[in-house]
Amino acid sequence: MWKYYLEERESERLIIRPLIGSDNLALQEFIMDEQATRFFPDDWKLSPEKSAEWIDLQLKRYEENRYGLQALIEKKSGEFAGLCGLLTQSVDGIDELEIGYHLIPRFWGNGYATEAAVFFKILGFENDLAKSLISLIDKENIPSQKVAQRNGMTREGETLYMGMKVFIYRIQREEYKRAALIRK
Repeated sequence: MWKYYLEERESERLIIRPLIGSDNLALQEFIMDEQATRFFPDDWKLSPEKSAEWIDLQLKRYEENRYGLQALIEKKSGEFAGLCGLLTQSVDGIDELEIGYHLIPRFWGNGYATEAAVFFKILGFENDLAKSLISLIDKENIPSQKVAQRNGMTREGETLYMGMKVFIYRIQREEYKRAALIRK
């Protein structure tokens, strides 16, 4: 399974691939945008150097078999639209598999975050990577909460994560399977 995670894949409107060093400049557009990083810890935003650190962190996750965010490329334009992927996270002392997503603001409102999040939900459950998947979302980040809801997740609780008050959204594999049966 691990090799498969690092292959380039596609959803309906996105090319999804592992990050590479040359994504640094495109990622800076996200990192340097106050609106895009509004719900991030202060030490993870508004510095061009952070985009290289983000990429290095994902490359390290890939090497350590801890999944990692991947690049989202809009098929229509070929432009870097943002990031999405599975992330191994420790939440309240428990290892969880999270679906994380971050889009450059000019790509907001097109359904790309939902499309990518659904893609990674399917990837996670169809490959039996976890019994449940979560998304950690700042309590004030309503648009990201709506993405989690459209991805079939429900708000399970809240916690303090990296100094931020976040909601934990979750979907169980069994819920996913029931929904898949209904769709058939």
